[in-house]
Amino acid sequence: MSRSAALTRKTGETQIDVKINLDGQGQVKSDTGIAFFDHMLTLLSVHSLVDLDVKAVGDIAVDDHHTVEDVGICLGQALKEALGDRKSIRRYGEASIPMDESLVRVCLDFSGRSYLVFCADMPSEKVGGLSTENVREFFQALANHSGMTLHVDLLRGFNSHHIIEAVFKAFARALKTAVEKDPRLDGIPSSKGVL
Repeated sequence: MSRSAALTRKTGETQIDVKINLDGQGQVKSDTGIAFFDHMLTLLSVHSLVDLDVKAVGDIAVDDHHTVEDVGICLGQALKEALGDRKSIRRYGEASIPMDESLVRVCLDFSGRSYLVFCADMPSEKVGGLSTENVREFFQALANHSGMTLHVDLLRGFNSHHIIEAVFKAFARALKTAVEKDPRLDGIPSSKGVL
C-alpha cells in the first residue's frame, strides 16, 4: 500500500501544490519563490527520505508569511493523509543535530493531538528571503494539520542560518524515525488501540 498523498490549496493569497511519499529516497523538487525556504525543504526531504514535491505561488511581494504558512498547512495535511490509520508506525521520533555552533533537539509524536512547543529564538529577522519568525509559523501549521505533537528546542547557537538549518535537519531525522514501519508491530502504536 502506497503511503503517499497529493493535494492543492488555493486561496486569495497563495496556490500550493504538494506531493509526498513517506517511503521515498529523499528526492525533492521545491519551488516556493523563497530560495532559503526551498533549501530548508530540500534538507527536510533528504534527511527524512520522504520524497517531496512542492510548488507554491504566493504573494511574496507583500511578504513571505502566507506562502510559508500555507506550505506548512499543506505538508501537514499531506502527512496526515499519507499516514492513514497510522498502523504499525513507530509513532515517536527524536533527533539532536549540530550545525557548527548550533545544537537543536526535536521530539515528535504522531499522537493525533496537535501541539507545538517552539523554543528557538533567532538573533536576525531574516535569512535570505525567509523571515525567521515564519519558521515557527511553518511548524505550527504543520503540527496543527498533521495531528502531531512537536517540540523544538535550541540548546545553543547564535547564527540564525545555522539554527534554522539544524531545526529542519533535526525535524527531518525525527520524522524519518516516527513514520517508519515497525516490523514487530501489527496494529496501532497505542495502549488505547486508537490514535
